[in-house]
Amino acid sequence: MRVLMITGTGTEVGKTVTTAAVAAAALATGRSVAVLKAAQTGVGPDERGDADEVARLAGAVTTSELARFPEPLAPGTAARRAGMAPVHPHEVAEAAAKLATEHDLVLVEGAGGLLVRFDAAGGTLADAARLLDAPVLLVASAGLGTLNITELTARELGSRGLRLAGVVIGSWPGAPDLACRCNVADLPEAAGAPLLGALPAGASALAPADFRTAAPTWLAPRLEGTWDAEAFRVREAP
Repeated sequence: MRVLMITGTGTEVGKTVTTAAVAAAALATGRSVAVLKAAQTGVGPDERGDADEVARLAGAVTTSELARFPEPLAPGTAARRAGMAPVHPHEVAEAAAKLATEHDLVLVEGAGGLLVRFDAAGGTLADAARLLDAPVLLVASAGLGTLNITELTARELGSRGLRLAGVVIGSWPGAPDLACRCNVADLPEAAGAPLLGALPAGASALAPADFRTAAPTWLAPRLEGTWDAEAFRVREAP
């Protein structure tokens, strides 16, 4: 796996911190890692973006950002309102492919969910994944409502012939409710793909050194971690 696309079931589900955890786990094995943010929105020219946050938490990654737009909107809408050129899927694919010639692993973080539009033609992260023939990692929320959007996203990936690598719960609460605990068993069924990790709520608030040490314990071996999905399911079962 040279390129991994990372998308979410929506906004604020933990995509960036999950990207950082995957990067940190890969770095811990000695792999070189690049992180590509396809389009950053809601951030000014001199402010830190998602790729910067990944680097702060994960460590020595190469970061790249194709464009940033000032308003916190879908990239295509934000580009139009700012009078700026949008990002197109082929540009995302080309940038990721170039980084893959120089790094062991390239993580491409999308904006929002899988079908958030990058441009007026309706280009999405899914289109970039298809151009690269790259697997997609889905970051999902833990609680009520996550099963529906997880299954819809998985079905869309399947309809496009794209591979869903698995699902990571982007923020696992310290005191999970019944829905959260049931979803541990139900998410893999809804996705038709394995659960590959669960990040604790507040993980991004850890000191970077602590984050890097802990990251592999949040992720399954497929993502270079030591997290055991079955043990987690048994422990959290209602």
